[in-house]
Amino acid sequence: MLLLPVYLSLFLGPDAMKAVDPRPFIDAFLLLIALPLALAALTQVLTRRFASARVIERGSATAMVPLMMLTLAAVVASQVFAVGGAWGRLFLTVPVFAIFAVIAAPLGAVLARVAGLDTPGRRAVVFSGVTRNSLVVLPLALALPDAFTLTPLVVVTQTMVELIVMVAMVAVIPRVIRQR
Repeated sequence: MLLLPVYLSLFLGPDAMKAVDPRPFIDAFLLLIALPLALAALTQVLTRRFASARVIERGSATAMVPLMMLTLAAVVASQVFAVGGAWGRLFLTVPVFAIFAVIAAPLGAVLARVAGLDTPGRRAVVFSGVTRNSLVVLPLALALPDAFTLTPLVVVTQTMVELIVMVAMVAVIPRVIRQR
């Protein structure tokens, strides 16, 4: 977050920061990133002290995948028509996201092996390396001024590419990174 102004200036030029109001970024960061992170940390602390917190944690862990699917469905549904309308320009980003996955997966596998991780750890590193948490970035992209209307659509396109890659990786990675 602290480097965002630097990145925007590098990628878009020094005048880009004049067009960006920092308040929506700060709000999005606090509400959608910092608050959930703080609540997760609090939950971990409370689970060490209270049995009821452990029950909530287990329930949350069980509900995580369905809730993530609902979130993803809502995000894609909210942007799908805009993505369809800009598909010609967005399609140019698809190879970039795919190439990233093709490079990141074997790189993650090698680095995890060098680090001496066990099989689940190596698989986790590969999956984590390939995904870029685009749903975390989306609120920031939506906070951009109107001149950057394509940015949230690029993030949604990235998410769709990542989903396809993840489905393929669920089938491939266990065959490539086998139990020792």
